[in-house]
Amino acid sequence: MAYIDLVVLIVLLVFVIIYSKRFQTYIFGFGMIDILFRILNIINGYIPVKEIKTFIDTYIPSSVPSVISRYTNGMFETVLIFAYVVIMTIFLYYVVRIFVKRKKF
Repeated sequence: MAYIDLVVLIVLLVFVIIYSKRFQTYIFGFGMIDILFRILNIINGYIPVKEIKTFIDTYIPSSVPSVISRYTNGMFETVLIFAYVVIMTIFLYYVVRIFVKRKKF
């Protein structure tokens, strides 16, 4: 059970890779996975139901950087964290671009 959060992350990333056909979809999928993890982590803090809290604590990582930090260290961790920052920056660019494009001034 030690690697369950890593397995969940990898399964979701493989699903995004299989489902995606364009680079933009990869970025959106990665961003959605991280946002989902963070939302579930917030919900975990506010729901008093013990079974749900245990399930989320056991199977859902708190974020992608937490998984990276848990299973790597040193220079490899730094490289992966910077790759994460680049991916999330590209995600933010696409979200802002879509927002500006659809905004009626």
